[in-house]
Amino acid sequence: MSIAIQLQSVTKKFKDFTAVDQLSFIVNTGEIYGFLGPNGSGKSTSLRMMMGLIKPSDGNIFLFENALATHRSSIMRRVGCIIEKPDFYNYLSAKENIKLFVRANQLKYTAKDYDALFDLVGLRGREADKVKTYSHGMKQRLGLAQTLLHNPDLIILDEPNTGLDPQGIIDLRYLLLKLNQEQGKTILFSSHILSEVQEICNSMIVINKGKAVAQGKVADLLSLAKLHVVIEVNDEEKMKRILSESQCASFFEKNVSNEFWMNMSKSQIAPFVQLLIENNLEVCRVDYKNQLEAYFLKITQS
Repeated sequence: MSIAIQLQSVTKKFKDFTAVDQLSFIVNTGEIYGFLGPNGSGKSTSLRMMMGLIKPSDGNIFLFENALATHRSSIMRRVGCIIEKPDFYNYLSAKENIKLFVRANQLKYTAKDYDALFDLVGLRGREADKVKTYSHGMKQRLGLAQTLLHNPDLIILDEPNTGLDPQGIIDLRYLLLKLNQEQGKTILFSSHILSEVQEICNSMIVINKGKAVAQGKVADLLSLAKLHVVIEVNDEEKMKRILSESQCASFFEKNVSNEFWMNMSKSQIAPFVQLLIENNLEVCRVDYKNQLEAYFLKITQS
């Protein structure tokens, strides 16, 4: 598998302040890679270094296995990005804005190419409207259209969900999945919306105070966290008695009538349910979800 992004012990200092500290990670070609961290963690500084907008104080950055320091021009022809919010001329239409970028980048676009682009980002039929009439979510889509103009292999997005309503978040999720699965785009996706990272990313890194505190496959990292498990049974008192007499009492958080809230790992769920069945307790329902927010806070706390 080829490598799209590689950081090797990258450090960025601003006078006496170290914004990024010995950061190393790899994004493989074809991945959707989550880039997480609280405000002030060094995410934006890292992304700016990956785009060649600022230079690292130390360390090396490679994109497509070429050194960014010496091959920036050729590398950037294969990269599209949105750093912070996209800006457009509000008094022009979406299509007029995109045409300006096409001319500025000396690209060749036909009418069919424009139609295909606006169709891809879900703005077909609204491309003639002035940008000032666009919602925040539509402007984010237009920003993606600008990013995709030159058909990049790698897309870098800095907090693209910021300010989006729930429907906008869902729409963006499906667009990124479509770009990845149907067009093979590699995507580095920075976000504070942890559930979205869990939903669409293959791998992720969490940084705090400029340092990596966790990285790897999303499923593997989340398996380290306890799960929030809800077990519904037919007999509340019997469930309490079984819990008190078993080694699983420490899993118990609270109960609301016959619904019992538990904290346990995924591997512990099946044996516990089996224990209940062996004690002739009817299990009506078992639901669980990753406590992603709790995991994130745990590994980024001072």
